[in-house]
This record gives sequence, C-alpha cells and structure tokens, in this order.
Amino acid sequence: MQNIEEIASSILQNSVAPLANEIDSNPEALKTALMSLGKSGLLALQIPRKWGGLELKQQDYFNYQLLVARYSGALAFLQTQHQSAAAMLASSENERLQQQYLPHLSHGKILLGVAFSQLRRSGEPPVKAFPTTGGYYIEGIVPWITGWNIFQEFIIAAKLPDERAVFGILPFEETTTLNGSISFSEVMPLCAINSTNTVSATVRNWFLPDERVVSLKPANWIHHNDKQKVLRFSAFALGCAFAGIDIMIEVSKSKSLGFIADAISCLQAEVNECRNVIEEANKNSDTDFAKKLHLRATSINLAQRCAAAAVTVSSGGANHKNHGAQRVYRESLVYTVFGQTTAIMEATLKILTSY
Repeated sequence: MQNIEEIASSILQNSVAPLANEIDSNPEALKTALMSLGKSGLLALQIPRKWGGLELKQQDYFNYQLLVARYSGALAFLQTQHQSAAAMLASSENERLQQQYLPHLSHGKILLGVAFSQLRRSGEPPVKAFPTTGGYYIEGIVPWITGWNIFQEFIIAAKLPDERAVFGILPFEETTTLNGSISFSEVMPLCAINSTNTVSATVRNWFLPDERVVSLKPANWIHHNDKQKVLRFSAFALGCAFAGIDIMIEVSKSKSLGFIADAISCLQAEVNECRNVIEEANKNSDTDFAKKLHLRATSINLAQRCAAAAVTVSSGGANHKNHGAQRVYRESLVYTVFGQTTAIMEATLKILTSY
C-alpha cells in the first residue's frame, strides 16, 4: 500500500491541490483530475488483480479515500461512485458483464456511476422493477445520480414486488427505445462539489435484459449494508478534517499567533485519535454498533469543527466563494449527510447537542 499511497499523494499534491477550488466547480477540471488517478490505475482498487484491480485490503482502501478527500471533496465523491460500481461488478455472478467491464475500470477507460440510495427510502419505492420474460421492466424516478457527462453508464437499483432489489446497468444519457425511455434533470445546484454533475432521472418502461443484470439483493439489503459499513464514509469526514487543519497550518505561517498553533495541535490530536480508534473498530468484528455510530458521528463533528476553525483563522477572506476554507467548510456540510441513515442522524445530533 505504501507505493500506492506515494503515487496517489504525488498526484493529489501536484495535480489536484493547486486546482482544488476550480475542480469543485468545473466538471472538465474534475474529469481531468479523475483521469489523473486513472492513468495510474487507481480507479478500481478493490477488484481482483485478475480483472486489473489492486485488491486493496479494507483499511488500505479507507486510507486512500481519506487521502483523496483531504485534497478535493469533489474528486473524492466522484471517484467513490465509480469505485462502488466496480466493487458491485466484482462481486457479481454475471461473468459476461465482468469480462466486458472490469478490465477497463482501473484506468477509467469505462466510467460507471451508481444509483441505489433510493432503496433507503421508506414507503412507496421511487424505482420499481417488474419481472418479465428475459429480464425486467424498470419504472420510476431516481433521485440522485452523480457524474452526468462524465460517466458513460450507471448501475441502477429497483425494488421488485417481493421487496428484493435488482441491480442492472443503464446508459447515462438521454435514451428512447421503441417502448421505454430514460431522461435526466438539469444538474442540481449543490452547496459544494457542484462539478460532480448530480442529476435525477426518470425511467419509463425500460427493459433491463438478464444479461445486463449485475445482481439480485434480498429485501432490506440496503439497511443491512448500511449497518455493516457504518464507518465506511467516516474516511471522507476525516479527510475533510485534515483539509481544514492543512489550511490552518498554512495560515499560521503568516499569522504568528500562539493560540492558532494551540488550536492546530488540539485538533490534530483529536482527529488522529478518532482515526486510530476507527481503525481498531474496523479490525474488530465484535465492535458494538453503538460505538461505531458514535465514531461516525465524531468524524462528522471533527470535519465540521476543523472546517469552521479554518474559516475562523482565515478571517474575512474566508467569505470569498473561491477561498479554500470556504470550499472545505461546504464540503463538511456534504459529509454531514453523505450516506446518512436515521441512526447516523440521531448520533450526529447527540454530539451536536452535548456541548
């Protein structure tokens, strides 16, 4: 992993960090940054080596995600969509799809998005699947898909009448067939990472043939998955926290104030401690779920506090939209609700109201 970290660090420090604010708002700059990772084969890190991946262990992958988030929230958010799609295909039983896609994902020769967060929603499913001869008909509104005009296709999740979910590959472009269609909204004006081109989609009577099916998941799969991987997204919050501290360190070079140095030391110690405890929790399968929730909420709180501290030491300049502290502060808002469940919401509020 050391070599991968060194390669990624070099790319991020030399090609991403100087353009982080532009990458946040410019989709072309973001795609260039994404492909800078792709040139080094860093876009499908968890898939097996036989398919062109690097087969990273979970903790090494966590550290990589944290590293990317430290330099660019937009890049971190975009590449994790593609990495997730790669992992889904790697665990698929559809070998033909694996042969078609997996060898091309590490270097970004094919770029894929994902759209399954709607499975978390209660009540009437936003996207439904209806079994038919040779496949499924897909119908509904997909609330969130990231990567419009960047990714070529995406993996959609649709709920079946028996509550299971079918995952399949759809084109990420306006498409009309004899009976079905896929259309997309305008790009959503997000508070941060706007360059990721997040849209919604309307799918009408779209036929998904069996050969395009990635997997079938049991009822409530998403809730079990969220519980099992509750600490997964804390990497992004911790990366954001370090980004805030990096800004404070840079400011301290021109503002020789002892209390800034004290604040940096205090926050660094907290973030490092949280990171170490999360690493131990990830290693221990017996870690209590309540503790994992608390750690996830703690990482979110640290992102918020470190970003606010970066704004504070940057003074009035942080009001400028293109100031680094302003970008990192907005990213902390994104990570507050990234992959949020009701349990994470409650844990986050507990920490926010404990002072």
